[in-house]
Amino acid sequence: MKIGFIGTGVMGTGMIANLLKAGNQVQVYNRTKAHAQKVLDLGAKWYDTPALAMQNCEVVMSIVGYPKDVEQIYFGKDGLLSGAVAGQYLIDMTTSRPALDQKIAAAAPAGVHILDAPVSGGDLGAKNGTLTIMVGGQKADCEYLTPLFKQIGQDVNWFGPAGSGQHAKMANQIMIAGTMTGMCEMLAYAKAAGLDLATVIKTVGGGAAANWSLDNYAPRILKNDFTPGFFAKHFLKDLRIALDEAARMKLELPATKEAARLYEILVDEKQLGNDGTQALIKLWWD
Repeated sequence: MKIGFIGTGVMGTGMIANLLKAGNQVQVYNRTKAHAQKVLDLGAKWYDTPALAMQNCEVVMSIVGYPKDVEQIYFGKDGLLSGAVAGQYLIDMTTSRPALDQKIAAAAPAGVHILDAPVSGGDLGAKNGTLTIMVGGQKADCEYLTPLFKQIGQDVNWFGPAGSGQHAKMANQIMIAGTMTGMCEMLAYAKAAGLDLATVIKTVGGGAAANWSLDNYAPRILKNDFTPGFFAKHFLKDLRIALDEAARMKLELPATKEAARLYEILVDEKQLGNDGTQALIKLWWD
C-alpha cells in the first residue's frame, strides 16, 4: 500500500519503520526535515507539504504534538483537506480534542473517509509494533483498515463515530495519570524508608500493584534515564484535554486534577517538558 505519513517524532518514527518493514511505500512530511532522517534512511520518501505527501496514497496517517498542529496540517495552507480526494482514508493518530476530529470529519470532501485513531504503548510500543489503537469513525472503515493497523499495533478497538477514539484515549490517560503518580510516590516512600529500590520494584511488580508504568518506567528512573518514551509536555496536554472534557460532561476527576497539577509543576515551573513522563519523580528526588 502507498501511505502518506505526517509526523516523524518518537512515535511516528517507530510506526513508519514497521509500515516499511511490512512492505508499504511511505511518503512523509514533518515540520523539521532533519527529524525525518531516520525514516528517510529506512526508505521513506520526503515531500515538502502534507498535501504533497498524500498524493496518490490510499491511506494518510498523522501523529503530531498538539491539537493546534493537527489543525494546521488538516486545515492550513497545503494541508490534508486541501489535497484529499474521494476514496482516501485520513487517520488522525494524534492524541487530540474529540471536537477537532469531529470538525475534520464534517469538513472532509465527499467520499473521503475520516478516522481518529490515537494510540497507547509509548516509544516501545511504536518500535515493537505492539500499540493499542482506539478508533473513532465509521465502523466499516475501521474494519477495512484493521489489517493495516495490525502492522503497527496488536489491539485495535472501534468505539463509535468521529471523536470516540479520542474519548477512549482520554480514559486511557486518566488511568495512566494514576499509575504514574502512584509509582512516583511508591518510589519516594521506599527510598525514604531505606529500602532497596530494585527489589521493591520487582516485588511490587509481582503482586496486585503491577502495572505498565511500573514495568516500563521505574527501571528507567533507577538508571536516571529520563529520555522521552512520551514527552511530559504532551502528557500534560492530554490531562488538560481530559479535564476539559470531564468539565463539559459535569464530571469531577479529583485524582486526575492533582496529577495535572504535578505535571504543571514539572513542565511549566521546572521547564522539564522535554523529559519523559517518568521525570515526575524529580518533584520528590530533586
